[in-house]
Parts: sequence; C-alpha cells; structure tokens
Amino acid sequence: MIIRDAMEDDFQAIAAIYNDVLLTSTAIYADDPATVDERIAWWKARTRQNYPTLVACDGGSVIGFSSFGDFRAWPGYRFTVEHTVHVDAAWRGKGAGSALLRALIPRAAALGKHMMIGGIDAQNVASLRLHERLGFERVAHFKEVGFKFGRFLDLVFVQLPIGGGYVTPPAARTKTAPS
Repeated sequence: MIIRDAMEDDFQAIAAIYNDVLLTSTAIYADDPATVDERIAWWKARTRQNYPTLVACDGGSVIGFSSFGDFRAWPGYRFTVEHTVHVDAAWRGKGAGSALLRALIPRAAALGKHMMIGGIDAQNVASLRLHERLGFERVAHFKEVGFKFGRFLDLVFVQLPIGGGYVTPPAARTKTAPS
C-alpha cells in the first residue's frame, strides 16, 4: 500500500468509495450520492487552499482517501482543521485508514495548523477506536444533531494537537505591570 497525493484520475474511485460509505453507513450525514465532478470540485477547492487530498493505493487501485479543510470559516479558527478519512469496504480494518490519517497530520502541521478535529458518528465504534489509537481525545458528544435512515444520530468530536500555528503577538509578550 502506498499513500500519495490524489490526482484527477483518482476521482472515479474516490466518488465510488464516498458513495458506498454514504449509502451504507452513518459516517457521512448526507443523503444524495456525489458525482465524480462534484468530488473533483471539492478536491479543487481544497487544493486552492493548499490542503491535501491523499489516496491509499494497492497495486495501482485507490482503496481509500483522506483530506482536511477548515474547521469553521471564522478567522479565530484558522489554526484548526477538520479531517475526513474513508476506505473501501473491502479494505477496512487493514490499516489503510490509519495510514491515511497518519499521513495527514504532518501535512497540517507543516501548514501551521495547531489542532485537528474529527466528527464521528457515535455508533461508528471502529472509527472512534482508530482515532483513539492515534492519540485523538473525545471532547464532545452532541446528541441527536444528525438525521439519516429515518433516525436522529449522535455526533462525537475528537481532537488532536498537532503543533504549529499560534505565535504569541508581540504586544502580549512585552506587557509589563504598570509602575
């Protein structure tokens, strides 16, 4: 298995993986499958921000993908990213998800990001365990914030400090007590 940057030719496979996850699980809180063009547009938007999209390949076939994007659009969140990792059903539990996530972390740190967030369906025990093994900490459990397959879903947030980012402004470093 190799991990590399995604190329446009990968998006037929990426869309297939995404749509399988969307249609068969609660890992993605959406209802409508994505087209290859929509996934390419998503990738290009991330690329414009210098955010990576990585693929795991086995023998030339894409078996999973990962990426990160802004956690929230407000300027105060600029040092925090939220990641996504999805793996082909036949390859789950075989290390592709871990490899894809491990490869993302230094890429985010190199961009000066300080914190990586993941939003995981509370019933997705395998993903929660994967994140815990990689050092992510559970920090929030939102009850019934998602809806799919005719039921409300709980969302768990995990986070991992990755370094980079915030530098104390000069004014804060030089403050002294009044005399």
